Parts: sequence; structure tokens; C-alpha cells
Amino acid sequence: MNSLEQLRQAEHSLLEIFSGIDAQVKHNLKRVLDAFRNQRVGAHHFAGVSGYGHDDLGRETLDKVFAEVMGAEAAAVRVQFVSGTHAIACALFGVLRPGDEMLAVVGSPYDTLEEVIGFRGQGQGSLIEFGIKYRQLELTPQGTVDWEALSTSITDRTRLVLIQRSCGYSWRPSLLINDIEEIVHLVKQQNPHTVCFVDNCYGEFIDTQEPTHVGADLMAGSLIKNPGGTIVTAGGYVAGRADLVEAAACRLTAPGIGSFGGATFDQNRLLFQGLFLSPQMVGEAMKGTYLTGYVFDKLGYPVNPAPLAPRGDVIQAIKLGSAKKLIAFCKAIQQHSPIGSYLDPVPDAMPGYESQVVMAGGTFIEGSTLEFSADGPLREPYVVYCQGGTHWTHVAIALEAAIDAVGKV
Repeated sequence: MNSLEQLRQAEHSLLEIFSGIDAQVKHNLKRVLDAFRNQRVGAHHFAGVSGYGHDDLGRETLDKVFAEVMGAEAAAVRVQFVSGTHAIACALFGVLRPGDEMLAVVGSPYDTLEEVIGFRGQGQGSLIEFGIKYRQLELTPQGTVDWEALSTSITDRTRLVLIQRSCGYSWRPSLLINDIEEIVHLVKQQNPHTVCFVDNCYGEFIDTQEPTHVGADLMAGSLIKNPGGTIVTAGGYVAGRADLVEAAACRLTAPGIGSFGGATFDQNRLLFQGLFLSPQMVGEAMKGTYLTGYVFDKLGYPVNPAPLAPRGDVIQAIKLGSAKKLIAFCKAIQQHSPIGSYLDPVPDAMPGYESQVVMAGGTFIEGSTLEFSADGPLREPYVVYCQGGTHWTHVAIALEAAIDAVGKV
């Protein structure tokens, strides 16, 4: 069976799942529309202000819309956040103080947080350099949360629990909303004052609820991932309890300024429109991950999540087993991208990452991972991480080439 026939068979087998995704998209879009209507969003909110950004009605209204959509008391949606890692760092530095303890409950954090915490790099002002104590709960041998250890791990000194929703560059399952709800429940049983913070990157609109709907105190993410709807050019967000959102905003700007400053550089329309498009774009990306996982599982490669398993984010991992296959896969994806199709991805160092990374990212927004892309660190067991896709048919076209390319290595 050739690659085209394999894809057609997969598409037919996944019709029922695709129908369920469409129903979820409708539910989430209604949630967004309700928030737009409740906050009386109009064309006048698209105008921006200059300078300090004081009294930006569009920005203030967007924060309220975003908070309502996310089931949070408050939100700060800002183009000044450079990345999801930047938004997460602002949240951590905003909440934590010298002597506090942070506990990561799903094993090692994503590579780009290692220098924020202080595992790698020196003299950059990491959390550890500021006297924050760090612990982490290792995963079980099966790669899941160690629920038994978590039930006794919170102490009076544990100021914040870090919950990374996405698998990152690991092989563990990404967390489902029910998992996050259970983590929050166990933490609050032991210390109701411990802040439950969720790294929500890649997870927005994957479910009909967000972490802040199920008890998380604070979460953060990137606008060039899910909530930007593939059109927002830069930025990130924090959402949750109002005092914690303001604490994070004070780290983005300065104490005394917090969420009340920051010009939006005439980006308000894109920010509103990106949020409106997000449920649909995430739905298409989810279809693409199911298709990718299903086909490569049939080809005999280990995949995570499993072909028909529920999704916790827009990432599909495939264990290719060799550097040559990883590079060949990424080259095929790049060649079938709308931007830079003539380029060949080559492994290279990237800021914040320990290993060299090979990345196919022919996207309209640089680094956008809600548009279709594929990447992976050049280290054993040579896993490629596929994410995003503005429409699943683009994923299908690119996959046909990737299957052929990997098969020739």
C-alpha cells in the first residue's frame, strides 16, 4: 500500500473522531462568542494608543473577554510577552519570593524553563539564584503522574506547584483537563494556600474547559500557539486569580505599572480576531494529530498519544529511532510548507535548548506552532514532534511526502 492509500484509509477510519472534534469546536466557539457579546466588543476596540499605553480600551476589553473565555477572574494579554516561556517566567517570578519552594509535579520541565529555574546557565538571575527552592516529582515508570507521591508532597513551604500540561520534548502523555483537576484537588487538600500554576502552552481549546475552569489559580501561554488563531504576530497571556495576574504583570512591566501599561501597536484587531478563530484552528490541528498518529502507528512506529487516544494538546510525537529519519521527516514537512519550501532544515543550537534541534517551520508567523510544523532534539531516541495545522488537509499532503522520505532512509 502506498502512502496516499494509507492516508485515505486513515481518513476514513477517523471520520467519527473528526465529527466529535467538530462538535467540540462549536461548543468552544459559542463560549468565545458569548464573551464577545457580554463585553460588547465593537470596531472601536480595534484602535490602539501609543506611548505608555494608558487607557487602552481595546486592550482592557480584550483582557476581560479572554478572562471570561478562560473561566478566570482576570487576564493580561500582551504583545510584550516574547514567548510562552517569557509569560511563564513572569508568572513564576511574580508569585515566588526568596525562601519559597516550587514543586514541579510532572517530572522535568520543558527545556526552555531549565535556565529560568536555574538547572543550566549561571549569573542570569534564575529562580534558584534568587533563593527559590526547587523540587520535582518524578513520573512513574509508565510515564504518568505519581499520584501516591503527590498526595503527600505538599508542605507549608510549597508556595507554588508547576503543572506542565504539554508533554514538551518528552514521551509522557500530555495532561487532560481531568488530570489537572485531580492535581489541583490533591494539592489544595494538603495546603489550600499553595498556588496551582499551569503551563498551558499547546493546550488551549483542546477541551471544552481550561485549567482555570477546574481550580487552577494561574496559567500562562503563548499567542503564536493556540489562542492566537494562527494570525497573531507575537505575544502571550496570563490568566487566573486577579492578584496573581497582576503580580505577573508587574514582572512584565514594573511594580506600580503592572497591567495598566503597554501599548498594543495597533494589534488589537488581530488579537480579537485570533481569539475568535482559535477554536476552529485548534480543531483542524487536532484532526491533523489524529491523522499523523494513526498513519505512523500503522507503519510500525511508536507514537504518543496513541492513535485513538484523547488529546491533551496539539502535539503528536513519533519515535523515529534515528537522526537520519528525523532530519528526513522535517525536510519533507518543510518542502510542503507555504513559506520557505526551498529551505532544508539542519540541526542547530537554539536559545534555551540543551540539545541541537532540527525544525521544519514554514509558517507565516515565525515560530508559530498552531500552523503546521515539526521539530525534535537531535538526541536519542530521535523523536519528532508534529504540531498545529491550519487545516488538516495540509497535514495530509505533507504527511504523504514525510512517509515516503522516512521510508527511503
